[in-house]
Amino acid sequence: MFEWLGLAGLFLVGIIAGAINSVAGGGILLAFPALVASGETEIIANATCTAAMWPGSLSSMIAYRKDTDVDSRLLICLLIPSLAGGLFGAIILVMTPETIFERIAPFLVLFATLALASRDVLSRRLSSQPTGGDHVTSVATFWGALFQLLIAIYGGYFGAGIGILMLGSFSLMGFRDIHRMNAIKTHLATITNLTAFAFFAFKGLVAWPSAFVIAVGAITGGYGGARLAKRANPRLLHYCIILIGLLVSAWFFIKSY
Repeated sequence: MFEWLGLAGLFLVGIIAGAINSVAGGGILLAFPALVASGETEIIANATCTAAMWPGSLSSMIAYRKDTDVDSRLLICLLIPSLAGGLFGAIILVMTPETIFERIAPFLVLFATLALASRDVLSRRLSSQPTGGDHVTSVATFWGALFQLLIAIYGGYFGAGIGILMLGSFSLMGFRDIHRMNAIKTHLATITNLTAFAFFAFKGLVAWPSAFVIAVGAITGGYGGARLAKRANPRLLHYCIILIGLLVSAWFFIKSY
């Protein structure tokens, strides 16, 4: 009875997380602590979040498939470090002792919250840039690929906030078309999360019942959230998620220290 109630609660969390992701981003800041509160260890909760949330990234990638009209060599230069980084980050997570990750988790949640909080600043910077065509040099591609590797390693290890980091990287590389940046970001995030998920599944770190109900909830919430996005106040929701992230990170600090 209690197990079914717990799964029902996680389904509700998945709905809310999916809706938040479709409007403001940051749904993992709800799903991760919910899994820990349900009794999963931090590492299992992290791996299960990756398993539960990547289908949403895949659906977004399909929706953006017409907006990735970029040089194929440039896209490959970013996809390869995304794949390698996602796998390397997942391997590092598996090698991290549970007690160590439990102490790292509060800082990861806080970092993801601060990254989300910086989104408005980044959005204003991008909107103030000239709207001409993208101009990405070979040197910018090299440094962008290197930074993408670091982002993907973090993404494979924890994952929350990588979208903001990638948009900042693309801006420095010379991208100006925000729709194209979002499309490429979604492709790279999907590859990173899918690679990490496959490794976590191979290692038996995914709590499958929880992952399934959160994934179904996230897909449901994402669809409904997209339909309600025009009625919602994105700025207010953005601030609410930042507040939730700060409260969750405080809870983890109290729990771990």
